[in-house]
Amino acid sequence: MARQAIETGKDDPDALWMAGYSMPSLAGDKATGESAVDRALLLNPNSAYAWMARGGLSYLQNRPGPAIEAYEHAIRLSPLDPLGYLFTCGLAFGHTIAGEYEEALLWADRSLREMPRYRAAINLKVILYVLLGRVDEARQWLGRLQEIVYGLTIAGYKAFLAPILLPEVLALYLEALRKCRKRRLGCAPRIGPSALRVCQPQNPA
Repeated sequence: MARQAIETGKDDPDALWMAGYSMPSLAGDKATGESAVDRALLLNPNSAYAWMARGGLSYLQNRPGPAIEAYEHAIRLSPLDPLGYLFTCGLAFGHTIAGEYEEALLWADRSLREMPRYRAAINLKVILYVLLGRVDEARQWLGRLQEIVYGLTIAGYKAFLAPILLPEVLALYLEALRKCRKRRLGCAPRIGPSALRVCQPQNPA
């Protein structure tokens, strides 16, 4: 359906950025998605949402610089946007893959001020606190995440994100979640690529 939207909406910037943004998750095709978003920006360079889409696609390709720049541009274009929490959370993800964890935490907090139960921002805070060595705070936020996502498991998290995230980014997130959750469940930590499950697996989220 996303490909059809790109073909039939080739002169519609909104159709293009929406279809392009969804291509990695629906079809596993980042290149086509990026081309669609680029065309959307040629047609309407003042579309904050198209810039958000460009930021998201850059993030999925582990390109922090372009991702941060695109999200910052989206905020400048629409600083009071009702979906601004997506822009600020996107910036948080961009700073995370850049290794700027404190800055990422500031943007995740800003996203949650705008949308307190936004799952992506809460999930990112869990990861960031572990990466910053603040595991107790990570556990607290993991508890909040589990209130929103019933039956959350690392296996389910991996299955959901593996098709769209680059392996090195996914590995970073899995390692952080694994450290946090295994301690929370009272299990001995086991660090390594083979430890990709929680102690008592549930149905994937």
